[in-house]
Amino acid sequence: MDMNVSFGGLDIKNPIMTASGTFGFGLEFAAYGDLSKLGAIVAKGLSLKPREGNPMPRIAETPCGMLNAIGIQNPGVENFITQALPALKRMDVAVIANLYACDAEEFGELAAVLAAEDGVAALEVNVSCPNVKEGGIAFGQDPAQIGKVTEAVKKRAGDKHVMVKLSPNVTDIVTCAKAAVDGGADSLSLINTLSGMAVDIYNRKPRIANVIAGLSGPAIKPVALRCVHQVVQAVDVPVVGIGGIASAEDALEFLLVGAQAVQVGTANFLRPDFAFTLVDEVEALLKEVGAGSLDEFRGSLQLPL
Repeated sequence: MDMNVSFGGLDIKNPIMTASGTFGFGLEFAAYGDLSKLGAIVAKGLSLKPREGNPMPRIAETPCGMLNAIGIQNPGVENFITQALPALKRMDVAVIANLYACDAEEFGELAAVLAAEDGVAALEVNVSCPNVKEGGIAFGQDPAQIGKVTEAVKKRAGDKHVMVKLSPNVTDIVTCAKAAVDGGADSLSLINTLSGMAVDIYNRKPRIANVIAGLSGPAIKPVALRCVHQVVQAVDVPVVGIGGIASAEDALEFLLVGAQAVQVGTANFLRPDFAFTLVDEVEALLKEVGAGSLDEFRGSLQLPL
């Protein structure tokens, strides 16, 4: 079966991507599978300058998922370009850089740096970042700010595909999706983590030093699936589904509601070879359910009249 996916000028071998923050820069997982087998690697979040991230503890297991408050720990964009990107360019896999910044201008500056690199296939904009100039409210919770950030990135992204990653921590994700599209987004990826927390009743302290953290894993899949379905129905740009994918069945659910591709995240912590095996499992399951092609199956959900 032809598993190639092409949207908005982004061409990938199959619909399986890795989610930012769960797969390092990809090279860390090379011992567990052939990176060139994947559709794309979405690198962990990059900022203009190195970031140490949040204090420990910053990960906690929960029923059917995990909480994390890593704080976008990363060595900075220049380190990525000089240390990781040259090796990734030899792997024959699409590399998508995930952008983290604290104001629209900084997002644009970061986009300009990465736009000059031929080893970067696309830019994914993390609008779950706090807007330090507007009191710390996340960009992704304000449609006007989503549009402003998207415009800033698109303006300086050159010919790079711009994907905007949406947060579910909003009243209306469709309004946020439309704001990103109006700002020039070539595609959307959703969802990012849900806000959550966990506490220890014995020491009477939060399990995460940052107190509030991002919930991911199978527990959030129904929310992610609902968001993808709603956004696919409302916008004309491609959508990439993210959230709780732990099997080929999960991946096909996102494709069925109209996602062009999927990103797998938390499952990589459970099984470092998960993304690699998922490529074959999705193709086999498509045949098992009687799909003539990936394109024929995508978006073929039969809704009640």
